[in-house]
Amino acid sequence: MTRRQRSVDVIVVGGGPAGLAAARGLADYGVGVVEVLEREAVAGGVPRHCHHRGFGRWGVTGPQYAARTVEAALGSGARVRTGVTATGWAGPLTLDTTGPHGLERIAARAVVLATGARERPRSARLVPGTRPAGVLTTGELQQAVHLHGQRVGSRAVVVGADHVGYAALSALRRAGVTVAALTTEEPRHQLGRAWAAAARLGHGVPVLTGATVAELLGRGRVSGVRLRHRDGRLTTVDCDTVVFTGDFVPDHELARRGGVALDPGTRGPAVDGAFRTGADGVFAVGNVLHAVEPALWAAREGALAADAVRGFLDGSGPAQGGPAIEVAAPLRWVAPNRAVPQVPVDAFVLRTSQALTRPVLVVTQDGRRLHRQYVPRRALPHRTLHLAGRWTRSVDAAGGPVRITVGGPRGGILGAATE
Repeated sequence: MTRRQRSVDVIVVGGGPAGLAAARGLADYGVGVVEVLEREAVAGGVPRHCHHRGFGRWGVTGPQYAARTVEAALGSGARVRTGVTATGWAGPLTLDTTGPHGLERIAARAVVLATGARERPRSARLVPGTRPAGVLTTGELQQAVHLHGQRVGSRAVVVGADHVGYAALSALRRAGVTVAALTTEEPRHQLGRAWAAAARLGHGVPVLTGATVAELLGRGRVSGVRLRHRDGRLTTVDCDTVVFTGDFVPDHELARRGGVALDPGTRGPAVDGAFRTGADGVFAVGNVLHAVEPALWAAREGALAADAVRGFLDGSGPAQGGPAIEVAAPLRWVAPNRAVPQVPVDAFVLRTSQALTRPVLVVTQDGRRLHRQYVPRRALPHRTLHLAGRWTRSVDAAGGPVRITVGGPRGGILGAATE
């Protein structure tokens, strides 16, 4: 089949909060033809099936927020094409696509990857047992309940006790499903006090910590979950539905096919503070960089990326390059993960692999301290740490890697919390 060939100024792959914000900003700047490619039938991203409130101003639901972001992008003059999938690259800035109107080859002056993230399903988590029906991810659950009105079961176990697990709890309750428990293998939940209290007291749902899913039970339909507790005990919770939440990974396939270098920590494209990948003219933004941050953070990055893309198109942006940014254990990763002195960064996003009590983040390069930041709260796995980025102006562009460590008042390593 012949591919229709055409050109635009900027292609944005992904019509979620980050991609739509980038497209809106670029169209507002008047850079030319800005086209968003969204593989789903409706643009707006994950917020479309998150019916809880808290998006934007208090009281705004996910679908309302998604609709407003789509309207804003369209109102700025950006094109938003749905049902269109970018299947591969035909050149450094040329994408092959398939959609309702057939096969196309679209060339651009710049490409913005905003492909988001996805939850790892049960199979990728290597959970033993049979393969019964009734096993879902949070995204599958929310789409079934909020978009399609499907019945998902009567009694569920939610695997994951963080904010995503609480979103799954809300969707299950909306569907009339009794939730038997929220479980996590972590030594403590990641919900925050208010959400944990709401789960236990408001909804009567126990939060089981230090509990690993040892096996799924049942044939045809799941009948229960076998849990292994920290003391070695095995217990069984009866249920007909299991929802695996969290454990997000960047949706990086398109980036990888285009030869874009990935960061080993985030497993998303490696970028600098201007959201530039190592491929000239290819940018990446949103949760493809750091699975996973809230919609408002992703949209904020999209708006910042629009300014960087404009600088690339008119030649006013800084030169490529800059040292890598590395983290030391117990930190897991940082994004952005390249430092360019001429590129200011409002904040870096970090994650830790274990709980830390009021840590101090220390930034160094070649033994020279660039920044020290006290975090006045407990740092937990799966919860975001933000690091101020004003220190980037002190980076030596020709120097060695920038390192971020967890240090104490005299530069020693802080003890990790062990509860």
